[in-house]
Amino acid sequence: DRDDDMEGDEETPLFKKLDKIAKQIGLAGTGAAGFAFVISAIIGFAVHKEEWKMVLEYLIVAITVLAVAVPEGLPLAVTLSLAFSSRKMMNDNNMVKTLSACETMGCATTICTDKTGTLTANKMTARALFTTSSNFICTDPKVTLGDFILGSVNKPSDEAIKMIMNTISICTMNETSLTIQSEKVTSATGNPTEIALLTLVHCMKYDYRAIRNITKGRSDAGHIGEHLNQGKHINFSSARKMMSWAVPLENGGYRIYSKGAAEVILGRCSSQLLRDGGFELLTESSVKVLSSTIEQYAQRGMRCLGLAYRDLPTGADFEATSNTNTNSDGTDALEVETELVFLALVGIEDPLRPEVPEAISKCYQAGIDVRLVTGDSPNTAVSIAFQAGILKEHHFDGSSAEMIATNLKPNVLMEGVDFRTRVYKTDSDGQSEFDQEAFDKIWPHLRVLARSSPDDKLTLAHGLNQSVLFENGEVCKTLLEREKINIFPDRQVVAMTGDGTNDAPALKRADIGFAMGIAGTQIAKDAADIILIDDNFASIVTAAKWGRNVYASIQKFLQFQLTVNIAAVTIALVGATVYQKSPLAAIQLLWVNLLMDSLASLALASEPPQPELLTRPPVNRSQPMITRQMWANMFGQALYQIIITLLLLFLGPSWFGIEAGHIVEKKGINSVHYTIIFNCFVWMQLFNEINSRNLNGEFNIFKGLFKNWLFVGILVTTSILQVIMVELGGKAMHVADGGLEGKYWALSIGIGVGSLPVQQLINAMFRVVTKKLGWA
Repeated sequence: DRDDDMEGDEETPLFKKLDKIAKQIGLAGTGAAGFAFVISAIIGFAVHKEEWKMVLEYLIVAITVLAVAVPEGLPLAVTLSLAFSSRKMMNDNNMVKTLSACETMGCATTICTDKTGTLTANKMTARALFTTSSNFICTDPKVTLGDFILGSVNKPSDEAIKMIMNTISICTMNETSLTIQSEKVTSATGNPTEIALLTLVHCMKYDYRAIRNITKGRSDAGHIGEHLNQGKHINFSSARKMMSWAVPLENGGYRIYSKGAAEVILGRCSSQLLRDGGFELLTESSVKVLSSTIEQYAQRGMRCLGLAYRDLPTGADFEATSNTNTNSDGTDALEVETELVFLALVGIEDPLRPEVPEAISKCYQAGIDVRLVTGDSPNTAVSIAFQAGILKEHHFDGSSAEMIATNLKPNVLMEGVDFRTRVYKTDSDGQSEFDQEAFDKIWPHLRVLARSSPDDKLTLAHGLNQSVLFENGEVCKTLLEREKINIFPDRQVVAMTGDGTNDAPALKRADIGFAMGIAGTQIAKDAADIILIDDNFASIVTAAKWGRNVYASIQKFLQFQLTVNIAAVTIALVGATVYQKSPLAAIQLLWVNLLMDSLASLALASEPPQPELLTRPPVNRSQPMITRQMWANMFGQALYQIIITLLLLFLGPSWFGIEAGHIVEKKGINSVHYTIIFNCFVWMQLFNEINSRNLNGEFNIFKGLFKNWLFVGILVTTSILQVIMVELGGKAMHVADGGLEGKYWALSIGIGVGSLPVQQLINAMFRVVTKKLGWA
């Protein structure tokens, strides 16, 4: 059964790493607490001959060390970061259903995307025009075909343009109409193909309504309406694959305008329009050029229409049939729809969204592969994939090869039937089973899967996720050298888009499932992790940016929290060893460890994503969450804090002319000495919080600080609370009655500010060591 083994991992990469970190911290904290208790007991009972009731004091010290060692704010930081990101993503057209999907998207290595509505605008648009021997193909999605033609050096003559615009305006149904406001098409109703043609008329600076209203036999407006019954409308039919509209001429007779399938219209033409408005007979070479252009448009995934006209004599018989021309179904063609003058070919497609190429470029820059999975034909799929930037020139055979499906290298494009045949094998019981080895030979090359089914999406998501091709160094090296294919050094994290009910299994199997908010069915939305409100691929890239920001925010918090923990545990252990008591009281450490860290988690979780996040490769599953730079930052800052605190602990009384804290507190009085230590310690954390906003040794630690007023507000609030705690906390906060003198406040804040230049020193030293050791 093909559904067997198609279930994926439930736990996300981030939570796996956090579980590992939590276990390691728990073990380290337990060991430190045990050491504090044992050393306090040995020194207290064996050396100082303390009473046995002091065991309770030693136990409190040990529990304090354990409480300090465990980062209680970490779960809150994770939750806040995910919640904050999901709320912000909602503003960027991503409705997050599963919070963990925010973070998982930051680790995405592959995005498998639909075409219609996601990469394209889901709106048929004219993108190419061939007339009077000139071919105009607009490839820039930000430019309309009309603007492209009018801006071309060899644009058609005014006579030719007018004839084409008249043909489109007259030979379209009344039911198709555009709503135009401020010279822009704001909405449209009717046939999508005719909407595309009428929009082209508007972009060419013509008014289709005005053309109809001055054409007898076509409009019922004003005095022209008297001649409405003189017009002859020949409806479109699948048998004829064309439609026509004949209108009376001033000097008698009729002019019939026709549009339809390009090959049908071309077969009815005997001559073609010239630049000066005249016409000449169609020659064999002319027909060959037109046929080649039709094929060219088809290879680019365009629907090709032909436009033509003919002047008929007075008394023309609109019922007469031709003896030489037949319709598509073999019946005789109408005589009036033969011997036409060829005007133009129009290529129509569902165009790329203007923002998509830049979004896909950002994906590749961020190390995220993009694969197009669509039910469309190979020609259409390849055309859109190349315009979007999914396909590059090196995917085609030869640098001068035309960028069409037939010129692609092997396995870059596959059709669903071929894909299924190659990645499934029949076992001894006659059952079809997935062949991972065969899949691994295909997927590094695969960029476009055309004429695919929902089952193909499921297979693709499963195969990518389970592939361990990265473990085969020789194959990876060969792919990089020969094909410029860089295999991510870990298992793939797959994002999949879908809109149909049958896409639900693939959306659930992928690491992140994106359902379409506009075109998606309810079942697809229920199966997805994130709903794209605007059905736009660019919104997926936004999700990746916010996902990476979640990871970075948690790293920032870990960097801040573990610095506090390393310093506080070390100081508590030194205090336990020397005085059998920590210079930082339990309540003070609770303030530092719970309230401040909770506020810090909110502050650091609120950091907005930086553009640099999308210039780095995804973080792989096996890469440690704490980087070398982070270790350097944490140990560097912790060392500064420990040195300052120990200097204050052992030399402070003689420096400031005050009594040592361990002596004063034996009398049951809260000492100024230990209050100074507490205050200095907290201010070092506050200023290090600013340092912790940066993970990669950035020089300008204040960059973007004042764009995040929540961070600034929390920092100011925490500072004010610290002043209140020291000045008014008294016994409750285990600080000296009446607080501290101004000189000690200046000292505390000055020592806190010292964290900033210390960070620059750490960065400089780390760069030197990195260069010397050759670290990447």
